[in-house]
Amino acid sequence: MQVIEALQSRMTCRAFLDTAVSRKVVEEILKSASRAPSGGNLQPWRVWVLAGDRLARLKAMVAAKLAAGEFGELPPEHFIYPLTPKEPYETRKFEVGEAMYAAMGVGRDDDAGRFQQLHRNFEFFGAPVGLFFAIDRIMQQGQWAELGMFMQSVMLLAREYGFHTAPIGAWTLWHKTVRKFVGIPDELMLYCGMGLGHMDTSAPINRLRTERAPLSEFACFDGF
Repeated sequence: MQVIEALQSRMTCRAFLDTAVSRKVVEEILKSASRAPSGGNLQPWRVWVLAGDRLARLKAMVAAKLAAGEFGELPPEHFIYPLTPKEPYETRKFEVGEAMYAAMGVGRDDDAGRFQQLHRNFEFFGAPVGLFFAIDRIMQQGQWAELGMFMQSVMLLAREYGFHTAPIGAWTLWHKTVRKFVGIPDELMLYCGMGLGHMDTSAPINRLRTERAPLSEFACFDGF
């Protein structure tokens, strides 16, 4: 698979098959992804990978907390979205949310349906492999970008192996539970989770394809 094919076919998969993924394949993906750019060769990324009974136990723990009326742990590790609304970002975020729920047939007033879909984040959307990405708290914006490049490399390599992924920022809502369960040291910040596995092609939600702004909206050219 060419890089452009991996980029064009990569999507946030929100419904996975329960087909197992071997540890060897995940190791190969992570080893190759570690060639991502890193200023000063700091390699600021850390990853925890769960599968099988361990993954099931964590999901059950969070499900129990949600059932008990808990909705996350404070203070947050970081804010997933900007705190101050601003265009065009607010409209983009709103439109993709509406498109996602429409694809599942969940109405605007269907609070139960929307809450159920939120829960699916903490099930890794059914993926057989769950990854957690963390970064040292001393790192700066440059290293956060490098963590993002590492994660993008993981997602593109997953496509080469025939898998799909779902980066899940919502897992930071349960950073204390995740930290204790997998053993993330206090000096590291949980950045996000990610599901990895085979996509359920029959799920309507996986037919959703988000729009991207035209080149003229985000790129300027000079001197050509």
